[in-house]
Amino acid sequence: MTQLLTDSPVLAGFAGDLIREDDPAYDDARTVFNASIDRRPAVIARCTGVADVQAALAFARDQGLDVSVRGGGHSVAGHAIVENGVVIDLRPMNRVRVDPESRRAWCGGGANWGELDRETQAFGLAVTGGRMPDTGVGGLALAGGSGWLERKYGFTVDSLSSADVVTADGEFLVASAERNADLFWALRGGGGNFGVVTGFEFRVHEVGPLVYGGMMFFPIDVAIDRLRAYRDFMEAAPEEVGGGAAILCAPPEEFVPEPVRGKPVLAIIACYVGRVDAGERAFAPVRAWDPALELLQPMPYTALQQLITPGNPPGRHQYWKAGLLSELSDDAIETFVSRASDVRSPFTASLMLPLGAAVTRPPDDMPVGYRYAKWDYHVLSQWADPAETDANVDWTRDFDAEMSSFAEEGVYTNFVGDPTQRAVEAAFGPANYARLREIKRRYDPENVFRSNTNIPPAKA
Repeated sequence: MTQLLTDSPVLAGFAGDLIREDDPAYDDARTVFNASIDRRPAVIARCTGVADVQAALAFARDQGLDVSVRGGGHSVAGHAIVENGVVIDLRPMNRVRVDPESRRAWCGGGANWGELDRETQAFGLAVTGGRMPDTGVGGLALAGGSGWLERKYGFTVDSLSSADVVTADGEFLVASAERNADLFWALRGGGGNFGVVTGFEFRVHEVGPLVYGGMMFFPIDVAIDRLRAYRDFMEAAPEEVGGGAAILCAPPEEFVPEPVRGKPVLAIIACYVGRVDAGERAFAPVRAWDPALELLQPMPYTALQQLITPGNPPGRHQYWKAGLLSELSDDAIETFVSRASDVRSPFTASLMLPLGAAVTRPPDDMPVGYRYAKWDYHVLSQWADPAETDANVDWTRDFDAEMSSFAEEGVYTNFVGDPTQRAVEAAFGPANYARLREIKRRYDPENVFRSNTNIPPAKA
């Protein structure tokens, strides 16, 4: 491979770094969030701009190598890293620019949410984004984009204005409502199936810089009653009220009261998009539920975006499942609490995320389905010892199998490591899925971009 790289004319002007197996940076460059992913690419092309992306694609095409695209590397399925192929690593392309007057933000395809939040918050602005700052903008946004702001401002793609795209044949296109509108439609939910997105333009919204939020813990023996109360609270709440519920093991830290320290708890995560005093009033009923620990307060929005980071560090083994619920019934709550409180690893967390409000009101037609769903359960199994993999995967699948009896057929694909093809099709619906396949045929007929939740091209 070294000889091929040296002799390949298509890489003559490559400005970034080309990292191969004999490079000291190789192991670090191929490591992603999920420690279960251990793939060895032929070359990692760290791109500095569109020309580098075009050259890397041309090289892969010339050598007959598979391609993957890396942004944040948070895909639980490891889509960012391809075995014995070319990784188009966009992380050097992470510049962010904000125009507070027009309320627009631009970022490179390799930016992560921490970088985007830092720049937009300088002006008290934000867009719905990842719940951990090292999540890549591209991977999250292109599959829809769920985050704490979604009840107020919708999914990430609801605020996407345009995208810069390099297609499989190396052509550079701008996709928007006015230019290449079919491609723009497909990008807003269809994932990385249609090209390498090298830049994003978002409409940004008034958020913070201080918001009211935080977390509170309840003992697990009251979890069913409190989750029912939280369901009723959220279904009557204004769209400014966001957050979620989670069952997790409370950290073994001194700030946690001894009766729940290191034990399963129901956590309520609060986020209010608006005035801090209004947020304090909105969450007053929840604070009256006798929590074992309450940490709600005014905080920077950037701090809220890092709230769950300590419990989700890179380097653990991961396996995720999820499902969308049109209603959160008492039976579903009892099943969720029973399963989520009997974990195989103390690092595992099971989330129940409220949707509704702005999520149900997309600004225009796009392929993301099930916008009417009121709740999204998300099981994040995490463990440190690879010998525990089978036990944790089996537990997660059994949990999901029980919850799926309450769920819709389609899923939010970013939350699932191995969705079935049937679930992927159902996530879009028959008409949208057929349209996505036709657009895929036009822009990527050879399915070059298949290291993703793949949508195969329609047959000619």
